[in-house]
Amino acid sequence: MTLPSPCISICQIDPETGNCLGCYRSRREIARWSAMSTYEQAELLQDLKQRRSEKTGLHPRRIRRRQKK
Repeated sequence: MTLPSPCISICQIDPETGNCLGCYRSRREIARWSAMSTYEQAELLQDLKQRRSEKTGLHPRRIRRRQKK
């Protein structure tokens, strides 16, 4: 099983960071995505949330789980 790609079709590399301005992955991470294990993909997705937060100042949303009644 693989996770969906974080690509949002805004494929421009930031010359300052070397990361994509859309998904925040490096060129190497983009190239390796399909060869990564599900665990590696999940780890990278967490890293991308942090990169996005640092670049934009937006914090990742917390997922609220419904309580069972």
